[in-house]
Amino acid sequence: MTITYEWRGDFDNEDVNVLHAEAFEHPLLPIDWQTQLRRHSLGWVCARGADGSLVGFVNVAWDGGVHAFVIDTMVAEDARKSGIGTELVATAVRGAREASCEWLHVDFDEHLRPFYFEACGFVPTDAGLIALR
Repeated sequence: MTITYEWRGDFDNEDVNVLHAEAFEHPLLPIDWQTQLRRHSLGWVCARGADGSLVGFVNVAWDGGVHAFVIDTMVAEDARKSGIGTELVATAVRGAREASCEWLHVDFDEHLRPFYFEACGFVPTDAGLIALR
């Protein structure tokens, strides 16, 4: 499978909404990703198949300074386990590094530990969380 990766690539809201609903197992929502990401994100990575379809996506939010945050890593179900997620994150790492960020943070569900720690190179750290809802 030939996949191309693009930092701050063009995308349609509908394509990201479909991918997000599939990746996070929820109903399709009408999120305006373009406005949200352009307002709050350092960048994002689009992964496209040979036919141009969006098969992966990751958002890199940031604090406007030296901290960036990987969120919403998603790969189409029929393209999982093929290295797309790992390359999405690697491209995000390069984008954050080129933007002079010093730290790239991620949080995730327990079952994703091997992906983020072993495949992507993150290291465990202490962190805290308060559930607001």
